[in-house]
Formats: sequence, structure tokens, C-alpha cells
Amino acid sequence: MKINLQNKKVLVGASTEGLGKAIAHQLALCGASVTLMARNEAKLKKVLSELNTDYNQRHQYIVTDFNNFKSFQKITSNYFENNEIDILVNNTNGPESGSVFEKKTEDYQQAFDLLFKTTNHLTKLAIDSMKKKKYGRIINATSITIKEPISYLVLSNSIRSAVITWAKTLASEIAPYGVTVNNILTGKFDTKRIQDLNQVQATQKGISPEENLKSIIKDIPAGRLGKPNEFAYLVTFLASDYASYITGSNITIDGGLMKSF
Repeated sequence: MKINLQNKKVLVGASTEGLGKAIAHQLALCGASVTLMARNEAKLKKVLSELNTDYNQRHQYIVTDFNNFKSFQKITSNYFENNEIDILVNNTNGPESGSVFEKKTEDYQQAFDLLFKTTNHLTKLAIDSMKKKKYGRIINATSITIKEPISYLVLSNSIRSAVITWAKTLASEIAPYGVTVNNILTGKFDTKRIQDLNQVQATQKGISPEENLKSIIKDIPAGRLGKPNEFAYLVTFLASDYASYITGSNITIDGGLMKSF
């Protein structure tokens, strides 16, 4: 199986590091023209310079902060005035960690803006041209915590669940147009996000980050953290013609960590 994404245009969120960066690289390797999106322009330029151009793709980037929805809304709306995309990867940085009793109402609102409103906004901007072309891929990077909540990730648990159910509703409505909508339930991957959460957990437990990381890995049947490029392979498959009959699905990638169905 060889995935060919030549002449396809892709927008990838939070694509200067971690999973987003790996996704951008893999999609470019398969021939897609990639638009990167993140808040740090220096990092965006660096990743842009690293992307594959063997297929004469035209890569570009958008500088925007997912945590400032009004600015994000304006900047991305301007982008879509002159651009159409075939594949949208809704991926953002995660909200701050914390438990039910640590978070205030305004924290939930901020998380809602970050995780739900950005996804909804980008999807609505992208979807009209997808419907006209009778082709489109919307891929949402979410988390296994929507099925097995983690106490110190209450914001992520709650708001990502809303993304999942919204996406399922959208998938049913948009399927007749040849547009698919799928959610990836992400487990533990070797990224800065995991490093930060590991540090928080270790501090709470009064142990070293190394000790805490060992306990995390011990719970993963695969015996290790996932690699960002492994996540990117799944996204690339879902973005391809091979996945045209997969829609409205929640696909888990976690090394066997999740215990539920």
C-alpha cells in the first residue's frame, strides 16, 4: 500500500512540535502541500524548512495562538478567504492539568475555547469547499481520557468529550458529500505534553520524574511510550483514499493502555 497525497492541501494545528510536527512531516512525505499552524513563528519557519518538497509542494504557515480565540478566529478566517484545503487535522495543545476541585468555571470556558471552539470554527471554514469537491478529511486529535477519565485532567476529560459527540453528529450529516470525520483517541506518546504531565504527577506523589515515568510505562502493555511518527502514520492513512469508508469513528492508538472497549 502506497499513500499518495499529491495535489492535496492540508492544514495541521499545533504543528511545530510533538504529534503535530510529526503529522506535518508525514503528510508532506506523501506529497501533500502543508499549512502549518502555531503561535511561535521562529519554530514554524524551522519546521517549514524541513518539510519534504520532492513533489513541488507549496508549504506555508499561519501564526496564531489557540488560547486567544478572538484573534484565532480572525486570522484563520482571513486564511480561508484565499485558501481551500482537502484535509484538516484539528490538533491543539492541551489545557492545564488539574482536578475537579482545583478548576473554576472560567477554566472550563478557556478549555472550551481552546479545544472545542477552535475545532468547530476551523471545520466550518473548511467544509464548504470539501462539499463542493465531494472530497474531504476531518481528523480530530483527542484523547483516551474521554473513555477513561484521569483525575488530574478534568478539563481535557470534559471538553474533549464534547468534541467527540459533535464530530459524530457532523460525520452523519456530511458523509453523503464524500467527507469523512474521525477522532483519534490518543494514549501516552513521547512528547513535551507527557513530559510536563509527568513532572506534575511526580511532584504530587513526591517522587522523581524518572520513577513516575517508569510507573506510567509499566501500565502500558506495549511497554513503552508511543512515538509521534506512529501517530502520524494513522493520521496519514485516515487522510488517504484507503480510508474513504471510515467515518464517525473513534480510533484508539495507545499501545493497549485503555482497558475499556
